[in-house]
Amino acid sequence: MCPHCWHGFGPEQLLWIAEHHELLGDSVLGPEEPVRFRPSRFSVDCNAVDARGMTASRLACPRCHLLIPRQLVDCPPVFTSIIGVPASGKSYFLTSMVWELRHKLPGRFDILFTDADPAANQSLIDNEQTLFLQPDPTKLVELEKTDLQGALYSKVAFGDHEMLLPRPFMFFVRPNDHHPNGRQSEIAKQLHRVLCLYDNAGESFQPGRDSSASPVTQHLGKAHFLMFLFDPTQDPRIRARIGKVLSDETRSPSVQRQETILIEAAVRVRRQVGLIDGARHKRPLIVVVPKMDVWEHLLDAPIGNEPFIAGAVNGKQDAVDHAHVEKVSASVRKLLFGSCPELVAAAESFCEHVIYIPVTAAGTSPQKDSASTRMVFRAQDIRPRWVTVPMLYGLSKYLRGLIAGRTATGKPPVLLA
Repeated sequence: MCPHCWHGFGPEQLLWIAEHHELLGDSVLGPEEPVRFRPSRFSVDCNAVDARGMTASRLACPRCHLLIPRQLVDCPPVFTSIIGVPASGKSYFLTSMVWELRHKLPGRFDILFTDADPAANQSLIDNEQTLFLQPDPTKLVELEKTDLQGALYSKVAFGDHEMLLPRPFMFFVRPNDHHPNGRQSEIAKQLHRVLCLYDNAGESFQPGRDSSASPVTQHLGKAHFLMFLFDPTQDPRIRARIGKVLSDETRSPSVQRQETILIEAAVRVRRQVGLIDGARHKRPLIVVVPKMDVWEHLLDAPIGNEPFIAGAVNGKQDAVDHAHVEKVSASVRKLLFGSCPELVAAAESFCEHVIYIPVTAAGTSPQKDSASTRMVFRAQDIRPRWVTVPMLYGLSKYLRGLIAGRTATGKPPVLLA
């Protein structure tokens, strides 16, 4: 399935992207793009040969003509949609999560996590550089707001009809040779995945924004699990309970009815998958509650360390402590239900399986830059907490065989393919 336009097709329908510099002018992507073609000649290493005799290696969707990573030919995608209102912190969460996954997956779970298409991931790579790889750790840093158009979107033309499609961030995920299932080649191949993450501007989820010319949130209906960011600093009822910890400078500049975005997402998903009004979606919903460094004190008990059990699988691989995550989820749900019950009602009427997970992408509150008056972070102060838990919990719970999880029963975690 194409991760750009969600068109399903057989491998024999794939197009190839011409390499010769004279072969420009694609019928769908415009005059500056290389021609897409269906080959009649191949090189000895099974790559296509274009009309000028150059060997091609890149593949494209037969419908939208956008580039498709070669890994998608051999392994299925896992779609994850990130939903939230403007200024809820989606870009910071996504950047911190991916940065931490690059370290935790190979280091603790023996899973390789690499860019499936570095060019498509470039804006995210730049964001990681901005937050985590500053040569001067005292530098003040910030991420640019996600726009409704720009680097995260592709414009295609089907005849006279132009369409704006989202560009996902794509990662190749597979067990390495030290993984319990990595040594069994047939099982290992079944566990190879391309993880596709979609980060739309918050305005894309507002009612009326999705159209035939800009179907930028149609990935919602394809998502294996959805993440909804609920920003508690944008809710005046929780703001009042947070108190002095949340200064006027660090609080969110806006107040929004966030459950309306979730309700709109539910309407779109039901329409896309053919559910009747009121029916609950069978795919899980992870309610991600960011900025926990300023509201964690409102919970019944401290959140504690990240929920990973060291050496739980064969004394080597870590496991996700489902019992810990679900205990924290119950505490976060209690807080949300006591302050904004309409949000909890919207989530639990949307999906059958809902979990509430706190995160902090920066681990500290922003400060006002005296020069620009913008809210920024000092690079050396950024300390993410729990940012990988939503993804690792989702993978361990709903994709068996990659990451182990331990339930409340206390049984030892196992990996089942």
